[in-house]
Amino acid sequence: MKIPADRIAAIEARRDELQAQMATGDLSGDKFVAVSKEYAEIEPVALAAGEVRRLRSEAESLALMAQEPDEEMRALAAEELRANETALAAAERGLALSLLPRDAADARPAMLEIRAGVGGDEAALFAGDLLRMYQRYADRMGWKIELISASDSEFGGYKEVVLSVTGTGVFAKLKFESGVHRVQRVPATEAGGRIHTSAATVAVLPEAEDADIKIDDKDLRIDIFRASGPGGQGVNTTDSAVRITHLPTGTIVIQQDERSQIKNKAKAMKVLRTRLYERERDRLASERSGARASMVGSGDRSERIRTYNFPQGRVTDHRINLTLHRLPEVMEGELDELIGALIAQDEADRLAQLDG
Repeated sequence: MKIPADRIAAIEARRDELQAQMATGDLSGDKFVAVSKEYAEIEPVALAAGEVRRLRSEAESLALMAQEPDEEMRALAAEELRANETALAAAERGLALSLLPRDAADARPAMLEIRAGVGGDEAALFAGDLLRMYQRYADRMGWKIELISASDSEFGGYKEVVLSVTGTGVFAKLKFESGVHRVQRVPATEAGGRIHTSAATVAVLPEAEDADIKIDDKDLRIDIFRASGPGGQGVNTTDSAVRITHLPTGTIVIQQDERSQIKNKAKAMKVLRTRLYERERDRLASERSGARASMVGSGDRSERIRTYNFPQGRVTDHRINLTLHRLPEVMEGELDELIGALIAQDEADRLAQLDG
């Protein structure tokens, strides 16, 4: 996608204007913060625009040199022009990517929900394996994980586990993990050595801030009850579990992992706010584009996105037809190649839509 010269000039002019405003020292506190924020956002775009402008100018000069009567000069110009074309194509693409509309949630923390699907105990074990995989990946990225809630399975793994993941660019990296993850392997409980297919669902939601979603107390029904299932001293002997129902939407959140009713309520509200925020994001996205659809999928947790085949040691992402024969490494959190390919495909799809 070729960005028009006047658009490049406008980008650089706006960057220079903001820089001049900040240099005056006349801006109020709030105004200075707003101008600084806009400047921080436009500066890398302006640098990319400047590089495109420089390479275009260089290409024009080299094209004139390639018409010189001196044969050696023409040959040199032709060689440099080929190098310029490669650099310019990369710079044009980089500038176009920087101008693509950004998901405002990309920089946010994320809520990661993993649930056992079809497959019984083996599905719960696989949910536990996915949890470990994402924990390892978070460690590699320097992110922090907080356990919000967990429902253990009797034979290991989890029926359901919810995590809060905080750090730089969390949602941007994890958002394409939503969907059905399928596993093919011989369960530990299988005496005959037969390969079973099980599944777990993953949902990645951008965490909401208090200002994003206004929740009126009158719209909530809060029930307090005694926690059930495994727990330490005090967890199952006091009325500390909390169930919050958001009446307008029917959204229900149950939190019982903490001994404190107050802590359970705070965690439940965090989950509720995030789910309502995602619900609103989905509504707005549907209004803008009819329905979310792309090569990397809609993020719908009912969509099968990936298969982990243990006997063959491979993992396949069905959305981009990518197969890696590095399953042990992937299960240890080495997700960079998979996630990088998904992000690259999403960028290519959005660029193609702009070109079309």
